Amino acid sequence: MLIPMETRTLNDGTTIPAVGFGTWPLKDGKGTMAMLRAIEAGYRLLDTATNYGNEVEVGDAVRRSGVPREEFVLQSKIPGRFHAYDKAIASIRTTLTRLGVDQLDVGLIHWPNPSIGLYGEAWRALVDLQRDGLVRTIGVSNFHAHHLARIIEESGVTPAVNQVEMHPYFPQVELRAEHERLGIVTEAWSPLGKGMNAYAEPAVLDAAAAHGVSPAQTILRWHLQLGSVPLPKSENPERQRENRDLAGFELSADEVAAITSLARTDGRRFGGDSDRHEEL
Repeated sequence: MLIPMETRTLNDGTTIPAVGFGTWPLKDGKGTMAMLRAIEAGYRLLDTATNYGNEVEVGDAVRRSGVPREEFVLQSKIPGRFHAYDKAIASIRTTLTRLGVDQLDVGLIHWPNPSIGLYGEAWRALVDLQRDGLVRTIGVSNFHAHHLARIIEESGVTPAVNQVEMHPYFPQVELRAEHERLGIVTEAWSPLGKGMNAYAEPAVLDAAAAHGVSPAQTILRWHLQLGSVPLPKSENPERQRENRDLAGFELSADEVAAITSLARTDGRRFGGDSDRHEEL
């Protein structure tokens, strides 16, 4: 029996699962099988991107799963090299072809890429694609508050989501407050802070022991209680199931605060400041 999954309501009236499945860098047959296992474990929000090079595999996994298409939320991203309006339109159309679907559930701009200076055009393209029914929900990824302000001012349309790096060492306190003010849902890539050993922190270990759960479950529950949508990735079926099994316990306010206090001055996993980092 699948564990029920809570949802988040977006500012356009649609809903998405409160926990998604990150698909980078799953590719080829092995990647498709990992996605199929994740679907069997109950994941319905699948996050991909043109630059992940696995949109075909995501679409294949969805079709092979036997789960009705309407149960899925398929999410992909426009890369920096396609920010010009016409190229952004073409990028989403290519994504639809690769996924084998008529509509993309969530379309995002992957990075603002400020040196190119065309993310406003890419946003205008997403607004028009939503109007035309090719994309259901539109949002961004890795945008700072000033990037958000620009596209909102230029278009009059507020993104439904902003997918950013977020984990105990980088809890995005100020940006999440801005998201709350604007009605934007925070999605979290690298929600467990891969490779940074947050599992060994006393704040995480103590909470995990108190609730009889794993450190990973503790951190993912922290995300849920902060209102973010974590996108964990694992090829291991047991961990896939564990990462969704978050409904049977609740962290105290003190436990949430203790994990948030692990924040570092710049706790990013790499130099991913969106004012400098660019991904074509």
